[in-house]
Amino acid sequence: MERTGVVFAAAFWIGVCGAQVPQQPNVLFFALDDLCDWVGPLGYGQAVTPHMDRLAESGVTFRNAHTAGVFCAPSRSAIFTGRHASNTGCYTTQVYFHHHPEIQPLQVTFQKGGYRTFGGGKLFHHPAGFVDLRGWDEFFVRSQSQKEEGWSLSSWTVDSPILPQPYPNSAYNADRVPANKFFLEWGKVRNENEERMADTIRTEWACDLLRKRHDKPFFVAVGLYTPHFPNYCPEKYFDLYDGDRIQPPPYKTDDLDDLPPAIRKKKIARGKIHRRLVEIEAVKDAIHGYLACVSYADAMLGRLLKALEEGPNSNNTIIVLWSDHGYHHGEKMDWGKHTLWQRTSGVPFIWSGPGVQPGSMVDTTVSLIDMYPTFIDLCRLPVVDGLDGSSLAPVLHNPTVAKDRNILLPGMSPDEYAIINQDWRYIHYQDQTEELYNVRQDFNEWVNLAGDSDYAKIKARLRLGAPTRFAKPGPQRNQLKLVIEGETFHWKPRI
Repeated sequence: MERTGVVFAAAFWIGVCGAQVPQQPNVLFFALDDLCDWVGPLGYGQAVTPHMDRLAESGVTFRNAHTAGVFCAPSRSAIFTGRHASNTGCYTTQVYFHHHPEIQPLQVTFQKGGYRTFGGGKLFHHPAGFVDLRGWDEFFVRSQSQKEEGWSLSSWTVDSPILPQPYPNSAYNADRVPANKFFLEWGKVRNENEERMADTIRTEWACDLLRKRHDKPFFVAVGLYTPHFPNYCPEKYFDLYDGDRIQPPPYKTDDLDDLPPAIRKKKIARGKIHRRLVEIEAVKDAIHGYLACVSYADAMLGRLLKALEEGPNSNNTIIVLWSDHGYHHGEKMDWGKHTLWQRTSGVPFIWSGPGVQPGSMVDTTVSLIDMYPTFIDLCRLPVVDGLDGSSLAPVLHNPTVAKDRNILLPGMSPDEYAIINQDWRYIHYQDQTEELYNVRQDFNEWVNLAGDSDYAKIKARLRLGAPTRFAKPGPQRNQLKLVIEGETFHWKPRI
């Protein structure tokens, strides 16, 4: 574990910025769901993301940033605890504040540091019982019934009056019962219904906060569900793209041949989704739906930036944009996340605001686990022991000091992980099988080098970055019972 301390923060804010910049900046913490690196600031030319582009121009974009968990529940647990699953046991759907109530989450640290704390939308896992209610001055949901049902998000329901019609709407689901109700669903919401969409309502809630003057520094955290399936958004965002001209990512027909047996078998089975999309000639349509939702997310960012600029807080607010993990669109025959490959791990990660060098791109490897210690330094919060990750505060101030390092991405069980840097991705599975990719030369991870003896020393060196011990998995959601008491809840073991 590497940490720069508050010594840097004090010297930075007082000695570098001077009296015109308060020692504790406000924070806008903007989270997206399932957004891979398909955004303009990361060089993806098909995405229409003008507001992300503008944010990047005003700050630091990390072009080699990776998630801290392979789907939303473990990723968000890692971010809010500042600890990897190998330390908490939160590999899948564990509830960290049930299993480890002693861990101080990020919002509590902000509150103890003198901040007013506001949260809303998908910051934690979306089902009932996953919002950590500790430490928030206000946590926003759209209805009283959500509070009385365990604070679930309920972003989309099958009886929503604004669903695209007919339902299901996508070519993938047109003649079948949709998997998980909304998986691989995409379609156009009527433009006049944009203000009724859950993510728009959450965004406007945050905009109202950003326009106000506050008597304390604020931490405003807003999480959108988009571009998570269903890829439903107003038709005007679909209209930004010519569906016939959309280019899918590159695919390799024998991509799975050099994988270890267990993961190869799993992905061959998973490949039925991609094969169906190919058979019905719907790959481009599916990507069109995703890109439309990326542009909708970008428009919500635009609203937040406009509200901030119109209010009294524009000169003293740090903005950080992040996604909980990436997403496969047929690469390695997968549509989804839950993998240790680049398409799951790579995420947008953009910082802007006081003390952040504008117009900078950083190529060294970083992790979302770095956010907690970075905020401690930038916002002069109380030090919290036991955090993983490294503070990015020095790099945000002076990107030229960035140095590459190995970062850890835990998998869904102990002793399953990836070690990632600018040159290599090493993957280790629980059955002791391996993958190794030279990512400088093979970004698509098409050639697994793990079985080549010439790379034994490289594998051994990368393995040194793995944890020496892995925490036992905590009880998963299906092993717990949610007990709701009015507007509060708690979990207890199932008998």
